[in-house]
Amino acid sequence: MSSKQPLEPEVQTLMSGIAMGESPRWHQGRLWFADWGTQQVVAVDALGNSEVMVETHLDLPFSIDWLPDGRLLIVAGRASLILRKEVDGMVVTHADLRSISDMGWNEIVVDRNGRAYVNGGPGVIAVVNPDGSVRQVADNIAFPNGMAITQDGKTLIIAESHGRRLTAFNIEGDGSLSHRRVWADLGEGCPDGICVDADDAVWYGDVPNKRCVRVLEGGEVVQTIALDRGCFACMLGGAEGKTLFLVATEWRGMENASAVASARTGKILTAEAPAAAAGRP
Repeated sequence: MSSKQPLEPEVQTLMSGIAMGESPRWHQGRLWFADWGTQQVVAVDALGNSEVMVETHLDLPFSIDWLPDGRLLIVAGRASLILRKEVDGMVVTHADLRSISDMGWNEIVVDRNGRAYVNGGPGVIAVVNPDGSVRQVADNIAFPNGMAITQDGKTLIIAESHGRRLTAFNIEGDGSLSHRRVWADLGEGCPDGICVDADDAVWYGDVPNKRCVRVLEGGEVVQTIALDRGCFACMLGGAEGKTLFLVATEWRGMENASAVASARTGKILTAEAPAAAAGRP
């Protein structure tokens, strides 16, 4: 761990009263996120004005990202499907993941070529081609969570929550993954949602340790933001890409998820980051 971390930035509340927020994405000047507790996709602007963008009937988990042409993808985790919202508002099936696993799916990130990487099930990663065809590209992931693609488009990084590490793969020309390696051993860290910045550092949310952490490849911690509740995910955005959005909720375990959602302790918090957003999502 670095002994010279910068002073913690001021953390401000952008939005409160969220049931259970996840999968934040900066898109077209607003932060979009999935509220698992209300089954909605919500967008909020820099002034805290929010709008429900999609009403779903999806059980948790579900997550979001966009194809290069602007169509929204939604992972229906329990159903093991990826849905696509068309320009006219129609929601259709983009891909069926049940041929790989029907044990449920979690997070998604879309690359510059329109290939969607999605994880979940029994610790696997699948790639979905633009035509909807699906194949498994990795396994033995210790509870797969957030994923990000570096700014050069050549590396996929995944949070292994139970492995307490970030793991990297090379992205090959056909979308397959190779050269698996530990990108950062996080010690007691428990990574959830992640994002990449222009200095090639990764921010990760940490629920049990109630913090968001910025780490370099190799594991050096360069910044920690302590919170009063679990940090499920983080995303860089804002006008200059240097606003760090933190999705945080008072968490009491999956067995109490309904009570957590009813309590609506979820917040979108913001802090100033040292480097701008890079890569995907």
